Amino acid sequence: MLESKPLFITGIGTGIGKTVTSAIITEKLQADYWKPVQSGDLDQSDSLTVRSLVSNSRTVFHPETYRLTQPYSPHKSAKIDEITIDPDKFTLPETENTLIIEGAGGLMVPLNDEFLIIDLIKKLDAEVILVSRNYLGSINHTLLSWKVLKSEQISVRGIIFNGYSDESSESYILNYTGLKLLGRVPEFQEITKETIKQAGAFITL
Repeated sequence: MLESKPLFITGIGTGIGKTVTSAIITEKLQADYWKPVQSGDLDQSDSLTVRSLVSNSRTVFHPETYRLTQPYSPHKSAKIDEITIDPDKFTLPETENTLIIEGAGGLMVPLNDEFLIIDLIKKLDAEVILVSRNYLGSINHTLLSWKVLKSEQISVRGIIFNGYSDESSESYILNYTGLKLLGRVPEFQEITKETIKQAGAFITL
């Protein structure tokens, strides 16, 4: 099924599992993939990671709009690199395929002094898939993420829980937000092309 809007993968924070989840969904849909901003780790970028985990031959990997050299918040990395991230430079890649967009960090991560990741989502008119991970404080972070998406009237396809399951936390989040559960990504001992394929069975879009 070709999506009418791009799907923007965002998380409740950093290190939540956006990249693995992006790889799973990209592989499942044989979609295109785009990471607009890569901040640091250019030799092991998220685009390269997803490329290494995707098996199908249909996916096209679109180049980042900004490749920043330092592993900090994009606004800080850009200042170190002596550039300013310009919102007008972000345009959707041309494709007739479904497009998966991976964000950087959480929703309120700054790209410059006035422009946040959530502003980028609105500019690209994307639909959000929210990735959560169970840890002490994750209910708070998940509900805050949902609240700001709701306040900005951004369409949310649903939520994916990544890693070990906590029924108490997950049921509270789902009941409070009313978000659709799109699936759970299990805690794999090893992340490979094969396990990424297998994980697609746990996701319903």
